[in-house]
Amino acid sequence: MYKTINKILIGFVFSFSVFPFTGCSQPAHREQKINKEKTAFQTASPWMPEIDVRSDIAIIYGTHDTKDYTFEDRVNSWKERGYQTHFMTGIAWGHYGDYFSGKWDGKKHWDAGQVNINGDTIWHNKGTVPYIVPVRSYIEYFKQKIIKKVLDAGISSIYLEEPEFWNFGGYSEAFKKEWQLYYGFPWRPQHETPENAYLSNKLKYHLYYNAIDQVSQFAKEYGKNLGLSVKVYIPTHSLVNYTAFRIVSPEASLASLPGIDGYIAQVWTGTARVPNYFNGIVKERVFESAFLEYGSMISMTEPTNRKIFLLTDPVEDQPRDWADFKKNYQATFTAMLLYPRVANYEVMPWPRRIYMDKYKLSKGKGESYIPRFYSTQMQVMINSLNDMPVSNNNINGSRGIGVLMSNTIMLQRYPVFNGHTDKYISNFYGQTLPLLKQGIPVNLVHIENLSYSKTLKDIKVLIMSYSNMKPPTPEAHKYIADWVRKGGVLIYCSKDDDPYQSVMEWWNTNGMNYSAPSEHLFDLLGIDPQTGTQKFDIEKGSVYVLRENPKKFVEKKNTDNKFIELVKNAYENDAKAGVLNYKNNFHLERGNYEIISVMDEGVTDAPVILKGSYIDLFDPELPVITKAVVEPGEQAFLYNINKISNKNEPWVLAAASRIDKEVINNKEYSFICKSPLNTTNTMRVFLPDNPKKISVSLNNKEIAFEQKWDEKSKTLYLKFENNPEGIRVNILW
Repeated sequence: MYKTINKILIGFVFSFSVFPFTGCSQPAHREQKINKEKTAFQTASPWMPEIDVRSDIAIIYGTHDTKDYTFEDRVNSWKERGYQTHFMTGIAWGHYGDYFSGKWDGKKHWDAGQVNINGDTIWHNKGTVPYIVPVRSYIEYFKQKIIKKVLDAGISSIYLEEPEFWNFGGYSEAFKKEWQLYYGFPWRPQHETPENAYLSNKLKYHLYYNAIDQVSQFAKEYGKNLGLSVKVYIPTHSLVNYTAFRIVSPEASLASLPGIDGYIAQVWTGTARVPNYFNGIVKERVFESAFLEYGSMISMTEPTNRKIFLLTDPVEDQPRDWADFKKNYQATFTAMLLYPRVANYEVMPWPRRIYMDKYKLSKGKGESYIPRFYSTQMQVMINSLNDMPVSNNNINGSRGIGVLMSNTIMLQRYPVFNGHTDKYISNFYGQTLPLLKQGIPVNLVHIENLSYSKTLKDIKVLIMSYSNMKPPTPEAHKYIADWVRKGGVLIYCSKDDDPYQSVMEWWNTNGMNYSAPSEHLFDLLGIDPQTGTQKFDIEKGSVYVLRENPKKFVEKKNTDNKFIELVKNAYENDAKAGVLNYKNNFHLERGNYEIISVMDEGVTDAPVILKGSYIDLFDPELPVITKAVVEPGEQAFLYNINKISNKNEPWVLAAASRIDKEVINNKEYSFICKSPLNTTNTMRVFLPDNPKKISVSLNNKEIAFEQKWDEKSKTLYLKFENNPEGIRVNILW
């Protein structure tokens, strides 16, 4: 993520009196948290009481030393507080001054920076270091100077963040040399022809694929010599966002590398607020964009059985006001939770900038540190993730509709040729938003994963277009054709008229002579579509060919009806998958949690109303409500009190702190609360009966607290100031 790494605070005293994350007498229904790797955050800072988030993992960023702290000091400061410590660094940029300056090997390497058409270096983080062309010397530097240092420090989980090459890069001498080595002929300026642009971006893709492959294999081999079982993860933006940002990255292909164990899905307000078209209007649609971004990341990971962490951020890179942060954080957080098969989370990046930087209160009214109501709400939300279960429940709505994606969508973004522009990636959103806005939970399917049996297992109708991407291999078409013959329904939606149809690729080289890649697919299917809309029955399946580019369905008002009707017919009559239900919301029950999003611009403006007994987890006061009303454009995160199965056992249902060392003894319940300094804790505790005595203490000294008993829900509300040293709560009933 494009974060500014905050300067490390100095003059700091570390405390070594820590409560471990787990007690010896937890209630039987609690999940044991020993060596758990479910929640994480990333930080460049040493431990500080103001940022002691209490997730399972502290991911230490960068190997750099400062005048006050070495890399090892920073690592140890978090270890001493009971954290598992992992490591992250940017592989396309970072604290690599000794590589560029020549200090490392006696040679200056400024020529390894990415360069634009004007000959200007493309800088990261406001000109501190350039984005890198990962040449051989850089890969070797990264192995010897970064990876070895991390593994020698005993860290065995490494995150290689954001392998990124800008679309408008590709003009440096280093890149030209790599072109000659890869293609066997001299470099061609990418701005001159679509083919040059496609080949240039394909090379950028390959360079970081190769760099990740080499670095991850080295890490595993070197770690093995040290007796470490090394895991390597890729924190990366989604394919949707990189395409919008005009960045090339290996994305889905990395999941098949033997050295890669998983991803962090870097989705947050800053990625999800990129405007897009729907019904002729271009604007931010944060929830919908985030939902598709998370879906894209999960799609490229799930079939390969790799692990994935889903990230959200309570703030974002660009300065906004706190009200904006809160609104969009709720939207992205809800979108994340609507994927019930994933329950690993990076709860925030850069806690120091969240807790210790100032942002606007509202336009023109000054700045403040994070308001207490927002830090409390945020901490309730992130601590719920420590216990968020994987669920077999599905999001409500008609399932089984997929939209095909490929990494090659990143290769057609820059520059613009012959007026074929797609600034807002409308050819992607034209296939997804018309359905998503109807309450249909569209699945994204990565063409690179078609060889895995899981990829198309639950897909009944597959929508695809080569208007904005191209098939990377001919084998992909064989998997699609086989799926159709076995009963799948394919909707191909494209005019095949963009200037990238005829670039030098597999469908027009080595004995093949197709003018467009779709012709190869149609050949395998035994069909010859021409113009308009045509349907073909092929063994047990069907193929629809719609000669329209998908962007048509969103860039103008009321132009998606034909597309939606075609999908409905394919789903109901050809796939026989049931009735295609239209609605304006998504709702998921996940353990005792209820996650709801109601969309505007949908089929109705009606709110979603739930009745029962709930804790509103978006309200820092954690009120018990009997009716939840969720209006269009809003989300809700609720704890369903009625789902508590054991009414005879006490339980902290929600808290703005991490709960630990729980002990139940007859009619007495005690536990420890930990959360950052200078924040307020609120909590709801379920009790079999009303409390008779409550004590709240820090280091055996009583502290002030507020309490309120709700007889109907049998829950106790408590409120007091947090402390990372651990607040002990003791309740008798």
